[in-house]
Amino acid sequence: MINKTFTPAEIESKWYDYWLQHKMFKSVPNEKEAYTIVIPPPNVTGVLHLGHTLNNTIQDILIRRARMLGYNACWVPGTDHASIATENKVIELLAEQGIEKKDLTRADFLKHAFDWKEKYGGIILKQLRHLGASCDWDRTAFTMDDERYKSVIKVFVDLYNKGLIYRGARMVNWDPKRQTALSDEEVYHKDVTSKFYTVQYQIEGSDEYITIATTRPETIMADAAICVHPEDERYAHLKGKKAIVPLVNRAIPIIFDEYVDIEFGTGALKVTPAHDINDHKLGMKHDLPVIDIINDNGTINEKAEVAELIGLDRFKARREIAILLEASGNLLKVEEIQNKVGCSERSGEVIEPKISTQWFCSVTDMAKTALDKVEDDTVNLVPPKFKNTYRHWMENIKDWCISRQLWWGHQIPAYYLPNGEVVVAETPEEALSLAQAKDTSIISLDQLKQDDDVMDTWFSSWLWPLSVFGGIMEPENEEVKYYYPTNVLVTGHDIIFFWVARMVMAGYQFSAESMENRHPFKDVYMTGMVRDKQGRKMSKSLGNSPDLFKLLEKYGADGVRTGVLFSSAAGNDLLFDEKQCEQGRNFANKIWNASNLVEMFKENVEEKDCPNEPVFNWFEGKLSEAITAINKSYDEYRISEALMSTYRLVWDDFCSWYLEMVKPNYGQTLDQKTLDKTIGYFETLMKILHPMMPFLTEELWQNVLERKEGESIMYAAWPNYDGNAAYLKKGDLVKELISGIRNVRNENEIKPKETIDLFVTGNADNYKEFESIFRKLGNIEVVSYSNDQPEQAKSFMVGTDEFFIPVEIDVEAEIEALKKDLEYNKGFLIAVDKKLANERFVSGAPEAVVAKEQQKKADAEEKIRLIEDQLSKLA
Repeated sequence: MINKTFTPAEIESKWYDYWLQHKMFKSVPNEKEAYTIVIPPPNVTGVLHLGHTLNNTIQDILIRRARMLGYNACWVPGTDHASIATENKVIELLAEQGIEKKDLTRADFLKHAFDWKEKYGGIILKQLRHLGASCDWDRTAFTMDDERYKSVIKVFVDLYNKGLIYRGARMVNWDPKRQTALSDEEVYHKDVTSKFYTVQYQIEGSDEYITIATTRPETIMADAAICVHPEDERYAHLKGKKAIVPLVNRAIPIIFDEYVDIEFGTGALKVTPAHDINDHKLGMKHDLPVIDIINDNGTINEKAEVAELIGLDRFKARREIAILLEASGNLLKVEEIQNKVGCSERSGEVIEPKISTQWFCSVTDMAKTALDKVEDDTVNLVPPKFKNTYRHWMENIKDWCISRQLWWGHQIPAYYLPNGEVVVAETPEEALSLAQAKDTSIISLDQLKQDDDVMDTWFSSWLWPLSVFGGIMEPENEEVKYYYPTNVLVTGHDIIFFWVARMVMAGYQFSAESMENRHPFKDVYMTGMVRDKQGRKMSKSLGNSPDLFKLLEKYGADGVRTGVLFSSAAGNDLLFDEKQCEQGRNFANKIWNASNLVEMFKENVEEKDCPNEPVFNWFEGKLSEAITAINKSYDEYRISEALMSTYRLVWDDFCSWYLEMVKPNYGQTLDQKTLDKTIGYFETLMKILHPMMPFLTEELWQNVLERKEGESIMYAAWPNYDGNAAYLKKGDLVKELISGIRNVRNENEIKPKETIDLFVTGNADNYKEFESIFRKLGNIEVVSYSNDQPEQAKSFMVGTDEFFIPVEIDVEAEIEALKKDLEYNKGFLIAVDKKLANERFVSGAPEAVVAKEQQKKADAEEKIRLIEDQLSKLA
């Protein structure tokens, strides 16, 4: 017997411990077909938020359903070491203790970092358990554990030996505070109010000036040219001329390029190749010098040639140069504008575009294969609209900057000889051997210096689907052959290039050539961003991000899981409202109350004739229809639609209708067949619900359905039903009939205990089998199947059938209501006729759609006929 009230807190930890104790999440290769998901590894710095909740709930739903479908389901959990984020956390923690990174050796710093990781790094995985995540926790991986570390180093060496990794100077995103290169996804752009400086440059050998506008006057000393559009007549006379850079009096060429927008500003652009990515491209095109005047820490260096600015922070230098330019007569005006600036996601510092010597990976050839495999749907993107985004990235791909100036991460396995030469090897011992082949005077490792940089975090996570199964170190081991490729990746569309595309590249680059399928996953299901109900991105600064654990405490895990799914169509942003979690909790309560009613049925049953065969036939039709729709939604990764179909089946069809139809009147008993059928249907509903609401369904499965120890619903077979379509229509008509009877009773204030009579015209065969049901639910004494009707009666329609209930009526009010109904149906008929008169619609729409419109027309015409007939009788 279960409690009368549903209390999630009492059952969640109980059943999660039960699942773990019985090792129900564990997967090992066997004779079954594998169904595999690898978790997008969250940062070890992370805590569970609504985005994680949505993403991991979807994964858990898919993996739980796969178990029920008979697959050997394996969901691999793990975390990402998150180089910049973690190093930032460790630096902040050390600062609280009065320790600075620069005062520590690399080994000492890494000890602090690993200590931090052990203490805080697994929080998010523990939090996922509160959601019911059924991961195989024995397989938990970490991108810097021994297996993953060796895999990353092996891949680096392999690509270097193939000539695909090299070291060179390129333009990168630079974080002056952390003094490291950043990838594009580690940069966010924020709106700021900036000063817009209009500065004039004198044309060499004349009194003429050319004017530019900039938000970064501190970079003027690094200018290499002034650029104008070749069709801009204002500057045509300046071809071959030079301009003088203010303050440093250096002559720079005036160049012409279509890159410049004639209409923007003055139409003249200062070109600073060392400090702007687009200027750098122009500089390379026009063979301009690169003058880098900003140090790694963001201060101005001696190449600026202006003594007053050297050593100043770049923003202080901006204020100072404005004063100097005004004094020299070159500053014409200063305005305020709104613009965007790129900032480091981790330190918050404004990014400095900067030429820097880094390690790069050439990915052009890998990208071509990865694009082809998405174009031909070997890798299927859901929703498919993201193919365009994927294609854009892959067709415009650049060499990947894979080095970071950090200590936390996979240290680059490059070793420098005293003469500056470099060797790359998987181990120091191999490096020494390679170095000795180059220089026989080298006798020990002490003579080699390993590169200080670490690799971009993505350089480990792009190997994730292979490395979690040991597929890099042992490309043909039994596990990788069994579990790889994985079935589906669930991730956000914002990292379609940074992670998804790179994993596809890595799959074809590093999986064993003997593998029949080398792609890392078949499907990629991309979720949207979680926003508040006003459409704003969730953020701490806006204060619109709810405390997830307060939600879990208030609504229960099953309520929160369903809450985030109610509005989460694939690829579309989720507009989160806490009311959705309340709806989820109410749904759980509805199911719990239904289980209490089933328990009551058990206590009040006897062997006797069963009057509910038509109800069984109708509900089995509903089950068949719903399961077909739910399966289709799952197949198409429309998880929200699968939930809504389940919701309607359980709440509307089972709780609101089926249970009411079969429930005996007060004081009467239930027959044994109805009890058995009801328990069977409830069991089926719990199976359908389990992937979405695992805790509630396990509790009811083990108690109401009285399963034996160890028989978890997790391994119950996914249900299937072949229902009678004819009974579907009949049952739905009876539902409408009962609603019509109740409406008449309410409108005419007929008390529930007062019996009424019912006159049925039309097709009696649709209703006779269900007569005992609508008699009971409508408290009807006499049912008459004839075309006769009482003189004083209230009528209503069910489809094209008309029903009458004898009551005293207000004839004038009835006529007025019928006229309104007639006007509505005539308007509806006009709209349908207009659609059917459209040749493009009739010839272009599927036959079933056209047939449906034709049926609407016929139904509307019949309703109009019946209403007009009623009006004529009342006239």
